[in-house]
Amino acid sequence: MRLELEQVVRRVRDHTDGEDDLRRLVDGEWVQYRLSRSLLDHTSHAHTLCERISRALDEDAAEATRLLRELVPGLGDGVDVRPPFSIDYGLTLTVGDRTFINADLLIIGGGPVVIGEDCLIGPRCGIYTPNHAEDPVRRREGFERAAPVVIEDNVWLGGSVTITPGVTIGRDSIVGAGSVVTRDVPPGVVAAGNPCRVLRDLVTQA
Repeated sequence: MRLELEQVVRRVRDHTDGEDDLRRLVDGEWVQYRLSRSLLDHTSHAHTLCERISRALDEDAAEATRLLRELVPGLGDGVDVRPPFSIDYGLTLTVGDRTFINADLLIIGGGPVVIGEDCLIGPRCGIYTPNHAEDPVRRREGFERAAPVVIEDNVWLGGSVTITPGVTIGRDSIVGAGSVVTRDVPPGVVAAGNPCRVLRDLVTQA
């Protein structure tokens, strides 16, 4: 998924100027997010689009798709998204073809998020890319740094899975409902728990 992450960085650079703090977040730099006018503008626009899409999905599927592509330029074909959902920065998100996203998806922060093809994202899943500063003074001053999250092709996340910054979930793997994923999950396994750990290799049909 290295190519997809590079595409996110290029997309953000193509749609922002050099003073935009979203560029700095995508590059992994520290940003005082509460003082950033550009980040507030991005999130306000994204949240407004999320609400409009959620309403349109019940009334006008074509308009909902148009708005969804406006929000997420990196949207693949045949993606099925169920409302409601909340995305902070659509520019930093890529979703692969034929992926299904159930209700109440929450994607927080300005780090790149890549969701592969043919994924199943259960209801009430949360994908978190930001880390606040550990130092109490810098945390009080509002410093934040983002790290990418990658969900490779054909991954199934059960309901209410939480994914923390910097995590990659390998191709074909299953993550059980309610799991909190704090470390990478290898390809082709079943994993679950808080913190999430590998339970067994995936059993495949011959």
